[in-house]
Amino acid sequence: MRIAQVAPLIESVPPRLYGGTERVVSYLTEELVSLGHDVTLFASGDSQTSATLQSCCSQATRLAGGGFDWLARTAIMLEDIKRKASRFDIIHYHIDILHFPVFHDLPVPTVTTLHGRQDNESVVALYDAFPGMPLVTISDSQHSAVPRANVAGTVLHGLPRDLHQPTFDTRGGYLAFLGRISPEKGLDRAIAIARAVGMPLKIAAKVDKADEDHFRDMQPLLAQEGIEYVGEIGEHDKTVFLGEASALLFPINWPEPFGLVMIEAMACGTPVLAFANGSVREVIEPGVTGYIVDTVDEAVVALPQVLRLNRRNVRRRFDERFTADRMAKDYLAIYATLSERRIVPAARRPSTMRSAAAAS
Repeated sequence: MRIAQVAPLIESVPPRLYGGTERVVSYLTEELVSLGHDVTLFASGDSQTSATLQSCCSQATRLAGGGFDWLARTAIMLEDIKRKASRFDIIHYHIDILHFPVFHDLPVPTVTTLHGRQDNESVVALYDAFPGMPLVTISDSQHSAVPRANVAGTVLHGLPRDLHQPTFDTRGGYLAFLGRISPEKGLDRAIAIARAVGMPLKIAAKVDKADEDHFRDMQPLLAQEGIEYVGEIGEHDKTVFLGEASALLFPINWPEPFGLVMIEAMACGTPVLAFANGSVREVIEPGVTGYIVDTVDEAVVALPQVLRLNRRNVRRRFDERFTADRMAKDYLAIYATLSERRIVPAARRPSTMRSAAAAS
């Protein structure tokens, strides 16, 4: 197939440091190329890919230090894609909603993966206004927030099988927190758990500009004994950071659409202690890859069980459920279905595709 992948311009593909959406776009793009498809990646010019790279700005806008307006650059990118649309069998968007008014009535099949939270009235109204735009959700939890939307399928994320080598005999002796420092990620809960059980906590996390006040408020907690903030880390550092950890803490307090860090930990053989929000119950298998709790007190009680889990089994379940190969094949099935139905009004298309990973 001739496939266009359209990435956000805020981060490169893959991102140099933090960036969940761009990382997934990279994994999917590379896997589609390896499967023999003709893939064009619309992304920032500092992206790295084996696909045909269509540079839409010279550098990812978050790290450009000013001078690059991501909204303006995205608008220019969409105009370029519109001119070239007939070259592709399908156009796959990862940029939220900006393309809806431009592409909802074009004949070329499109699909949009929803990477963010969906539980607000504006989002529901948007999908009602553009019922012909096929969507992909990244968890059943995310899908449940938009039951009337034109969802062509649910595809759980996946990672390249050889991206992280597992550590089965870890000696780090610490708990890990990886992601963003923001209220919804629950770092305060992670610190409380680590302090209660008397284990060191290492924190590798990004601080968005919108969360700088929250980060300042967290300073007294970060200054406590046994708490180490190591800053934002890149892909190559994750294998050691997660692999040497005794467990990953994922104490979220929001409806997490997926939570890529959970399967990154699993790829390293590291079990996960997670709070029961969003997609967590679709990713973590209690007693196999981790445990799921509702409160800090429950987490403190459950942690010894998490630490006793067989790390080889954790990695085995990653291999069975969360590889990029599985993810790409799930998407290819959706692409094929949408291409076959291109002459049928999208608003009447049934939503039948379900990821095999979610059912395993």
